[in-house]
Amino acid sequence: MRAVVADGSGGPEILSVAELPDPIPGPGEVLVEVAAAGLNRADLLQRQGFYPPPPGVSEVIGMECSGTVAALGEGVEGWAVGDEVCCLLAGGGYASYVVVPAGQVMPVPAGVDLVTAAALPEVAATVWSNVFMVAGLRPDESLLVHGGAGGIGTFAIQLAHAMGARVLTTGGTPEKLAFCRELGADVAIDYREQDFVEVVRESTDGGVDVVLDNMGAKYLARNVDALALEGRLVVIGMQGGTKAELDLGVLLRKRGAVIATSLRSRPVEDKSAICAAVVEHVWPLVADGSVRPVVHGTMPLEQVREAHELMGSGSHTGKILLTL
Repeated sequence: MRAVVADGSGGPEILSVAELPDPIPGPGEVLVEVAAAGLNRADLLQRQGFYPPPPGVSEVIGMECSGTVAALGEGVEGWAVGDEVCCLLAGGGYASYVVVPAGQVMPVPAGVDLVTAAALPEVAATVWSNVFMVAGLRPDESLLVHGGAGGIGTFAIQLAHAMGARVLTTGGTPEKLAFCRELGADVAIDYREQDFVEVVRESTDGGVDVVLDNMGAKYLARNVDALALEGRLVVIGMQGGTKAELDLGVLLRKRGAVIATSLRSRPVEDKSAICAAVVEHVWPLVADGSVRPVVHGTMPLEQVREAHELMGSGSHTGKILLTL
C-alpha cells in the first residue's frame, strides 16, 4: 500500500510516500480502504517528534479517515465489505489501508460525500466528548471556544449553537471572525486586538460556563478569569506551552473546575463509547444540515508536505484533507 513515512523528526521535508505492506485486521478489527485522511494539529507534533503514537499503533501519521470496508476481522458484526465509513484512529490514516477497532468505525452521515466525511471523526469525537460529555454544556449556558476558525473550532461553534448554547469564540483575522459568526458564534473576539477576558465579561453575566481551550499554559489564568460561577475549563491542547501558574483562590471563589483530556491514548472501549455517542447525538444534526463539515481544501497524498506547511501556517479555515 501507499503510505506517508517520516525520515526521523523535523519539518514537512522529512515526509514522503512509500510502499508498505498492507495491514491485516485482527479479531474485532476492520480493514478500511482509505478515500481521504484528515489533518490534525497532533499530526504536526508527531512529525516533529513530540507526540509519538501509543504502544502498538502504526508509526504512520493520521488520526482520522474515511473510506470503504475492505475486510472484517474475526468476530466483527454490523459491517459488510463495501460499506462507506469514517473512522477515529490512533494512527495510520495517511495510507491506502488502515486497520481500525470496530467500535471506532462509524457510518458516513447522510448527505455527506465520502471524501468530506474524513473531516468529521476527530472533531466530532473531540467536541462531543469534551464539551458535552465531560463539561456538560447545557442549552441555557455559554461556551468560549478558542481558535474558532480551525477544525475543532468550526465544529464546536456549530454544535454548541445547534444545541441551544450561546457561543463566544476567538480568531486572528476579520475574515476568520466573520466566518465564525456565519457558523453561529454570537460573539467573535479578535485575540490580536482585544482582551478576550474583558469581552467575555462584557458579553455575559460575568463569565462563560465552559471554555474549550487548545492553548494550554499561555491562556490558563485568563481562561479561569473568564469562567462564570461553577464554570468548567477543558484543556485539549498545549500550543501555548505546558507549564503555568494559577491562583487557586480565583478558582475556589468561582467554584470552578479545570479539566485536561486527551483522546488518542484512551482505551479502545472509551473511544468506542464516544463514537457511539457521536453517531447517536451528532450525526442527526449533520444529516439535517444543522452542523456541517468545514473543509479548507483537499490535496493528494503526494502533497503531504504542502498540506503540513499549510496547516503549520495557520492560514486555513476548517479542515485540510489528503485524498488517495
